[in-house]
Amino acid sequence: MVAPDDEEPTMATSTIHLNFRGDARAALDHYRDVFGGEVAAFTYGQAQDPRNPDTEQIVFGELRGARGVHVMAYDVPPSMPFERGTNAMFVSVRSADAEEIAGYWGRLASSGEVVVELGPSGWSPLYGMVADRFGIVWVLDVVSGA
Repeated sequence: MVAPDDEEPTMATSTIHLNFRGDARAALDHYRDVFGGEVAAFTYGQAQDPRNPDTEQIVFGELRGARGVHVMAYDVPPSMPFERGTNAMFVSVRSADAEEIAGYWGRLASSGEVVVELGPSGWSPLYGMVADRFGIVWVLDVVSGA
């Protein structure tokens, strides 16, 4: 997004970009079910990109969640190395609303594996970690007022 000449951008944001080998569409759909919002997906076939012979796999995909969660994803083409879970990373989702965090936690954990049970921590009234069914580790916490 480019700001008009007389307007400065109001903020910078960071977005998590997730890499998959054939699971990008399923992952984006799952995250939409967890966080709400809209999925946009552009395939290798639509891009006429010869790097991936599976033209239905995703070369650019994103979820813009209903409450501000933004995740990008794509399917790594066969010509590039990829080993699921080798490069560990966390996706952090923070909110001031404990019910919102608990809802996300429940939906991610229902088909995933709990890493740290959801509960109070030294820095947050509610914190937890869960590895979802795609091997992505999510850190969820309530932003503390302290």
